Amino acid sequence: MSEYQSINNLDLAKYIQSGDTIVVGQGVAEPIVLTQALIDQRDNLGQVNVFIGPLYQSPFSAEHADHLKFLTYCGAGTNKSIIEAGAAEVILANYSELAPLFARGSLPSDVVFLLLGEARNGRYNTGLVNDYMIDAARRARVVIAEISDRVPWTCGAELPEDIVPDVIVRTSREPISLGSSAPTEDDLKLARNVAEFIPDAATIEIGIGTIPDLVLEALSGHKNLALHSGVIGDVAVELIKKGVIDNSLKPFDQGVSIAGFLLGTRKLFDYAHENPSIRLAPTSHTHDIRVLSRLQNFYAVNAALEVDLTGQVNAEVIGNRYLGAVGGQVDFSRGANLSEGGRAIIAVSSTARGGSVSRIVNRIESGIVTTPRVDVDIIVSEWGSAELRGTTLKQRAERLCAIAHPKFREGLEREAHKMFQTL
Repeated sequence: MSEYQSINNLDLAKYIQSGDTIVVGQGVAEPIVLTQALIDQRDNLGQVNVFIGPLYQSPFSAEHADHLKFLTYCGAGTNKSIIEAGAAEVILANYSELAPLFARGSLPSDVVFLLLGEARNGRYNTGLVNDYMIDAARRARVVIAEISDRVPWTCGAELPEDIVPDVIVRTSREPISLGSSAPTEDDLKLARNVAEFIPDAATIEIGIGTIPDLVLEALSGHKNLALHSGVIGDVAVELIKKGVIDNSLKPFDQGVSIAGFLLGTRKLFDYAHENPSIRLAPTSHTHDIRVLSRLQNFYAVNAALEVDLTGQVNAEVIGNRYLGAVGGQVDFSRGANLSEGGRAIIAVSSTARGGSVSRIVNRIESGIVTTPRVDVDIIVSEWGSAELRGTTLKQRAERLCAIAHPKFREGLEREAHKMFQTL
């Protein structure tokens, strides 16, 4: 039986013990009313661990590390400043592994904070996300839920019957809304170069943000596309409305766009509400390579912070700053490589810091490799593309130098000659 509380009367010390790990809903599904209460009451709780995914308008900050030890798998959004202040530790795992880690208890989840939509037929709906939180909640001692009447009711996101929130706080809070930043001319070139590889009838995995949105916009003239992705955003909805994404040729989930969570604006939330053509699925379906390999013409589009001349991809660290994540890049790349007709595309801007630094490098300085060279298929920059499957080290270096920014090519070619002249 759930206990109903007003946020003003919620005493977290009744439910949280010193040393507990609290797992908080991620992205736009962060239960901000509960996280703010945790911040306000942290002095009364002792030292606790807080596991967070990417957060975008979160009240969490490094100053709260006096009592809250942050754990995360991702350096995006709010997390970046918390990590840079030394207030968070990064857990390394493929995204597909997070749910099983919680299910086994390898990642603890003593207390879970969820954002839910209103109940129907006695069952609540996670609304904005279907990810590792279900597995975390199933093992939790206490589940505390913020239930907002502004959360959409989405297909596939029903809270399982065996998970009943122990404490419920009702709100009418609007979920976090996210849009894209204005693109540059180089962004447009990069997106067009990516889109050129994607044929009609492809099943697409792609993120959100400026480049992914531009890639999707460049596909507006395609036919019979399908979506099987970790996330769905506003631009994908426009392609669904136009019939560009119709999911008609998938071997399973026909007629349905599959994603793990919604990340966008109210336009997206309203479209997904009670819409059977969009289904939120757990990572066991969205990211499992055994599922992905059954999709024909599966095209995975992911991003890099750096690519070295052998094709190794760093999507996590620049210098000593953890900015990205392992995320689903390896899952999706391997799934695309196993898919009949599939391709794995890594998009990388050729430069950073206003053009002063090349993102295509002779060696990855940090030593952090997200996707190994043997799993990399196509690297795309605004200067062109490098297809790497079945190539030698020397061929890889030549092709990657050719898509680096022109002002860095000569230096990279010299380094490549020294590195690979005998190979």
